[in-house]
Amino acid sequence: MEAAPTAIWVDRTTKISGRDPNTMEGALAHAASKDPPELVTFILYNLPNRDCDANASSGELCCNAECDFAAPGDCLYGLSRYVTEFIDPIAELLRRYAELVPVVLVLEPDSLPSLATNADHPRCGSSSTRASYMEGVRYAVDAISRASSSVALYADAGNSGWLGWKSRMAEFVRVVQDLGVAGKLRGFACNVANYNPLGVMCPTFDWCLNSTHTGDACCEDSCGELQDYNPSVNEHNYALHLVTAMSKAIPGFSPRVVVDTSRNGAPRAQGQCKVWCNPRGAGSGPLPTSSTSHPDVLDAYFWLKMPGESDGCTEFMPDGTRCPRFDAACNSSGSVGTAPGEGGAPEAGLWFDLMAQELAANARLA
Repeated sequence: MEAAPTAIWVDRTTKISGRDPNTMEGALAHAASKDPPELVTFILYNLPNRDCDANASSGELCCNAECDFAAPGDCLYGLSRYVTEFIDPIAELLRRYAELVPVVLVLEPDSLPSLATNADHPRCGSSSTRASYMEGVRYAVDAISRASSSVALYADAGNSGWLGWKSRMAEFVRVVQDLGVAGKLRGFACNVANYNPLGVMCPTFDWCLNSTHTGDACCEDSCGELQDYNPSVNEHNYALHLVTAMSKAIPGFSPRVVVDTSRNGAPRAQGQCKVWCNPRGAGSGPLPTSSTSHPDVLDAYFWLKMPGESDGCTEFMPDGTRCPRFDAACNSSGSVGTAPGEGGAPEAGLWFDLMAQELAANARLA
């Protein structure tokens, strides 16, 4: 596991420049020094009003000075910083390395899916948050495409347990259509920083509905999605659903999908399927590879999230201090760090040794 490549999260402006290999500039310079140059995968994650549906991963930029996500507005306050302090410097770096290093970029996890499903949420459905996500992602795609036509751009597409229903997929398709940049995308990334299993891909995405083909391996449904009429019982079927829906709705668009397998190796018990914060029983999944089961749908399996990084902090962290970005979901009994003697979990993105041990103990790497 230690040698497996993972993505570099560029989640604040200080992660752009510098010689440190954990910065974007440092990673590009390191990759360019190799013969042949190594492919580098980055995840951009710094939109104003980031993580509108939770608290654990809120970021450094807001749409207004008060960081009131629910306040109406056009988000010009936050977007101006996002453009000038974040995207423009990134685009310039990519322009410099355009002919030197192969680059994959995953754009702003959870943003576009939130627009598709969380319109009634006061923090996600506000005019300011919607402006941030739509205008921010659109600008990022346009600016990066101009800077380097060789960068493979993947928009985040949530996961099977979020957008797997036909109605939710239709809403997500509309968001992508309204964005107007499909022609500049290689495709989508799904299951980013999540735990849903790969499973087996069915002949069609809705193969398992209406109690048909219940004995087929591709219809295995450990989370009980089919009883809620969600055909996407695993990430393989979700990827097929995503590609089918997008190709049908947007002429000339034939997207491919990258699935995050960093933490989806262990089957999920039904009671744990809704636990997203440091869930017990999780294990790392298949090692990164571009050799996929269905290359007409999937570009790669990749570890987009570093196994062992925390999803969010318990109310009190291991050092005894109160969590500044506490989300109640991280205090559930199903989350590592909450049991007596475990000592709590650190903030999102920080190393969490107990979680690393959990993922290693339950890993299924092939």
